[in-house]
Amino acid sequence: MLGLRSHNTALVLDLLRTAGAEGISRLELAERTGLTPQAVSKITARLRAEGLAADAGRRASTGGKPRTVLRLVPEAGHAVGVHLDRDELRAVLVDLDGTVVGERNTPLDLGAGAEAVLTRVAGVVEGLWGGRGERDGPGGEPWEAPAARTEPGGPGEPRAPGDEAAVRGSRRPSPLGVGIALPGPLDHARGVLHRVTGFPEWDGFPLRDALSRRLGVPVVVDKDTNAAALGLAVGGEGGSFAYLHLGTGLGAGLVIGGSVHRGPRTGAGEFGHQVLQLDGPRCGCGDRGCVEALCLGAVAGGDTDEAARVLGTGAANLVGLLDIDRVLLGGRVVEADPETFVRGVREVLEARARRTGDTPVPVRIASGGGEAGHRGRRGQLVAEGAAQSVLAPVFGRGDG
Repeated sequence: MLGLRSHNTALVLDLLRTAGAEGISRLELAERTGLTPQAVSKITARLRAEGLAADAGRRASTGGKPRTVLRLVPEAGHAVGVHLDRDELRAVLVDLDGTVVGERNTPLDLGAGAEAVLTRVAGVVEGLWGGRGERDGPGGEPWEAPAARTEPGGPGEPRAPGDEAAVRGSRRPSPLGVGIALPGPLDHARGVLHRVTGFPEWDGFPLRDALSRRLGVPVVVDKDTNAAALGLAVGGEGGSFAYLHLGTGLGAGLVIGGSVHRGPRTGAGEFGHQVLQLDGPRCGCGDRGCVEALCLGAVAGGDTDEAARVLGTGAANLVGLLDIDRVLLGGRVVEADPETFVRGVREVLEARARRTGDTPVPVRIASGGGEAGHRGRRGQLVAEGAAQSVLAPVFGRGDG
């Protein structure tokens, strides 16, 4: 099983993925992992036999014969990422590189009940990994993705070890797993939902286990903001940062020292429910004056500048608390008017920096999900991050 690898194999796979199409030699793999050349040879031989690695040509060496370089075979495995929003479902199929090779987008009522939601999710996921090779085009019509990555085939078809042709051909094996990202709060470790803001009926529902039984593959459940933050970190966003997602709700994904911070009860990032106004409007969480209620109220009233100022006030609190390197913004509300939100948040952060004497923390729009150079379309960041929650352990990331 690709998902059940030794730590050393995960290190090698990660370096193969990072090297890209140019590849990396066995000697370089040994130097960068600290493994012996013999251990690297055994690992790469096994990966080649299983179709996960392939020759990428030869490279001149400082002495002796040219070195053979190896590359990852991206199409040797796939993962599905699903963003369950309150009114919409976005799903992507990604290869081992994180490149999106299929996507679906459909309306969803998160309050329709567990059975209806699970049925919708299962249908979309099975359609994606069934290899129909379709994406939703700009007008909602399906279009066919490149044949090398999306040939049709049935779900769950087996592939003989080392048979790359089976990967590229007409049959696609079942995905490594499915990542589900949705609004919190929830228990990431157990895959159990808590009182999702606006949908308290989901409290205690074992979403991970219910979907895993229905789909027959491993399932990972996480908050939408954590999934997006993971996708950004895997895609090269380094250091410590906060990803603020303003859509149907407001939350934060926190990356501290390169790893997603969830907290001991996996409840970190409930950014939208910090109270800014004690006698403010009632929030869907039951409290008053939450930054989410204030932001969405301003947006509903057509005052985007005020929404950006409120978001900036919350971001300034976060910067003062965690001393992060940067603030990234995303979500459908931000994407509808990115310049206003970046400007408004930046002004609040710069005003704070003038008071404290610190260097202003930069703020910008999150660049998108997936691997660097393979950025997805706008709106896919959370779904791509959800897929990365399945792939991360394969490549040795412990925060998947």
